[in-house]
Amino acid sequence: MKSVISNFLRKKNAKRFSLFFALAFVFLIFSKLSNDYNQTIKLKVEINNLDEEIIIENDSLNILEAVVEAKGFTLIPFLFNDYKTIKVDADKDMTVRADDYIFDVTKQKYLIENQLGNSYKLLSIKPDTLNVKYSKMAFKYVDVMVSSNLQFSLGYDLLGDLVKDIDSVKLIGAQSKLDTITRIETNLLELSDISADIDQELGFKTSSLKDIQIVPEKTVVTGKVARFTEGSIDVPVIIKNTPVGTNINYFPKAVTVSFYVDLNRYNNIKQSDFNVECDFNAIIEGQQYLTPKITEKPEFVKRATIKQKRVDFIKI
Repeated sequence: MKSVISNFLRKKNAKRFSLFFALAFVFLIFSKLSNDYNQTIKLKVEINNLDEEIIIENDSLNILEAVVEAKGFTLIPFLFNDYKTIKVDADKDMTVRADDYIFDVTKQKYLIENQLGNSYKLLSIKPDTLNVKYSKMAFKYVDVMVSSNLQFSLGYDLLGDLVKDIDSVKLIGAQSKLDTITRIETNLLELSDISADIDQELGFKTSSLKDIQIVPEKTVVTGKVARFTEGSIDVPVIIKNTPVGTNINYFPKAVTVSFYVDLNRYNNIKQSDFNVECDFNAIIEGQQYLTPKITEKPEFVKRATIKQKRVDFIKI
């Protein structure tokens, strides 16, 4: 019985001690936070009342460092936020020049103190002057480029090219940034196992277009998809730039051209649709053959190649 009572009293004393320790710790924290401390804090300058065409460049650089005296309680928010915002009127509190606004920090010290409030005593602040670069909003038109990775089902391919519903977009932003932009790419159009027509709405890649407005923000890309097949046809070889007074005999007189075309126009292919030429001027010293090249083919033929890679010749 005595041991039970003894254990009970020990547990009760332990709880009392824990409670006393917790209260003492809380009192200590409150006591510390009630003291005054000198602390360096960051002040981000937010500029208001700007004209609509004005764009502030590198807004993240508009930071002041201030040494303040404040109670520990007052400084607690800076454990969670990197800075405190100070609002500045562009017309009343700043001087405007050709390409920047000047904020005289020393002269406007009272403004900063008023926004900090009575809980802070401002001891020092730097820099003495803040130069805020700006540019006026401008616009330009740039061409739209479709970025694509298309994988077609066996026997299918794109008939012609992808078609955009717009050829260009309007970019609105700082002139200095617009000057570096010559075109804009769509987000990647990535499709696989394609056997039907393409109709996709795409946005634009904007990672390098910070603070640039794009009008319109999207484009519709379409493409006709059809069945394709391969075929071949013999085409006569034309020799050009033969030296004056030189006669040659060459073989073969015709080469086989393989072509890739949609089924609907396969039967329309004729020998006269292709030109194959060998340029005598392209021969290097000691070379005893000519290289045939396709110089003309129908636009609707997706691709064409020559089976024979050389045309042999002799001078006669």
